[in-house]
Amino acid sequence: MLIAFGAIWGLQGLGLLDWPADSFMLGQRAWALYGAIAAFTGIILWRCADRG
Repeated sequence: MLIAFGAIWGLQGLGLLDWPADSFMLGQRAWALYGAIAAFTGIILWRCADRG
């Protein structure tokens, strides 16, 4: 779930996903960074859970 939200935030921040049209996150580079961090954290947590 965190990976999916991170991907959406990142794409919105980069201006590649213009949905919803009135989102404050569109084209904001900070949200691209937040999305990348969230997706990366989600991947790490997923990998750790698989090993547990």
